[in-house]
Amino acid sequence: MDGVKTDMKAGFVSLGCAKNLVDTEVMLGIMQSHGIKLTADPAEADILIVNTCAFITSAKEESITTILNLADYKDSGRCRSLIIAGCLGQRYRQELLDEMPEADAIIGTGAWNRIMEAIEQTLKGRRVVIIGDKDIIYDRKTPQASEMKSYTNCDSGLIYNSNTPRIRTTPNYTAYVKIAEGCDNRCAFCVIPLIRGRQISRPIEDICAEVTTLVSQGVKEINLIAQDTTNYGHDIYKTPSLVNLIKNLVKIDCDFWIRILYCYPRYFNDELIELIANEPKICKYVDLPLQHAHNDVLKRMHRPDTRESIEALLSKIRERIPGVAIRSTFIVGFPGETEEEFQTLKEFLQQQRLDHVGIFTFSREEDTAAYDLPDQIDEDIMQERYHELMSIQSLISQQINESLEGKTFNVLVENRDEEVQNIVAGRSYREAPEIDGQIYIEGDRQSKPGDIVKVKILTGFVYDLAAIKI
Repeated sequence: MDGVKTDMKAGFVSLGCAKNLVDTEVMLGIMQSHGIKLTADPAEADILIVNTCAFITSAKEESITTILNLADYKDSGRCRSLIIAGCLGQRYRQELLDEMPEADAIIGTGAWNRIMEAIEQTLKGRRVVIIGDKDIIYDRKTPQASEMKSYTNCDSGLIYNSNTPRIRTTPNYTAYVKIAEGCDNRCAFCVIPLIRGRQISRPIEDICAEVTTLVSQGVKEINLIAQDTTNYGHDIYKTPSLVNLIKNLVKIDCDFWIRILYCYPRYFNDELIELIANEPKICKYVDLPLQHAHNDVLKRMHRPDTRESIEALLSKIRERIPGVAIRSTFIVGFPGETEEEFQTLKEFLQQQRLDHVGIFTFSREEDTAAYDLPDQIDEDIMQERYHELMSIQSLISQQINESLEGKTFNVLVENRDEEVQNIVAGRSYREAPEIDGQIYIEGDRQSKPGDIVKVKILTGFVYDLAAIKI
């Protein structure tokens, strides 16, 4: 492309969730396919890109801090183009234009496929906004902005396919596969539908083609992701089709695991439970974001679940999938959360004894239904409730891990301790990448990342486990 030299280098920072990481990887692939070299050293980069997150306040603050830190390389490094990509730009385009003159381009969540256009324009000394409704080019030499043209193919719901160039940033033995973009749920606290639009699912055939390529390259763990994986396919097949997708994936003739993440309870049906229970390639791991356990809070959150339906589902999952590991997330401090409602959540955690739990304090996000709800909870109270639940869950997690002592598991080796060379770390089906703990295998000098080895658990700790290879 005009203005982009083949000897240019780009540096990239990806923030937020795994779904955002996939967008980063396809942008990296597009840039490399146009001759741009990639560098991990921002001081060497001609182009710096931050793929931002705007899910909650802390994520927005991290995004802004990262952008400002990289902006320093315009003076101390080679940077000629600083680009804000992803959720923050999608949601706050005007504020970023007004308050961050360091930024040369802002591209939204549905504009990753046009990263090269943004780079080309910024290298010509212009500021560019590519969001979805229209493109704007600002000539930095004049105060006037000229509207470029509208693009119907640039919206918040764009999703890649198996032919899209992609450079995976995960280790070569594990990969994320995004099966759908956007979300049709309208939870009162969540901005994702505002940022990424309605759900758009990829065809089964296209997902199977991508997974076939990945496992042929040595990937041992496929992590299926979407904002709501259990609702996969509803938009294109007129019914939730995750089971049909997985039935096709397990037919791929190769030795690999499938892990299903972000499963909403609503469509977690009997057929899916039976498939997880009986198909060896599927990890016996259920990631089920529940958010709360009091019916009144769930109703205010616009969640379709009740405590009774959640408990019935958890009971059914445990009964039909022996040894299943269950992960969930919960929010404390949702507007109007009384002490009684919090105690219900606390009792739920104590009774259900989930394997992995993430606790979040409520983040008040503008344009969501929860933003203007009465009885907003004081930050100090939210923090107290957060720490109380984390303390409870830490003890539960330790007790569960201690109960695993003496049991055997297959472990996917991830890395070797650089200081203690006879210890390697990995994960079994019970631990998802990046969010759960690890299993440390003592006395293993031979195993390397990507190997699957059988171990016996020696000691269980709060998050991690110690084991020996057998």
